[in-house]
Amino acid sequence: MGILGTALFLLIFLLLAPSSRDEIAHLFDAAADWIAKGAPYSYVALLLVLILPVAGVIAIMKWPEPPEPENPLARFKAEENLD
Repeated sequence: MGILGTALFLLIFLLLAPSSRDEIAHLFDAAADWIAKGAPYSYVALLLVLILPVAGVIAIMKWPEPPEPENPLARFKAEENLD
């Protein structure tokens, strides 16, 4: 969350200056042109960039929990109770 807050803070200051706003708009226009010129491969790449993190999060959420390790002293405690 700290990285997200830092990025948003930086983005606010980048959007304040008109020259940086123009540069950001130019970068988005260039990206849109690249996506349109590289179709259909660029759409596949864009789909992978958007889908793979979501698939990773789902895989991590569905991953089985590791078994609880055995207490190595439990055997000795059971022997003490027999006396």
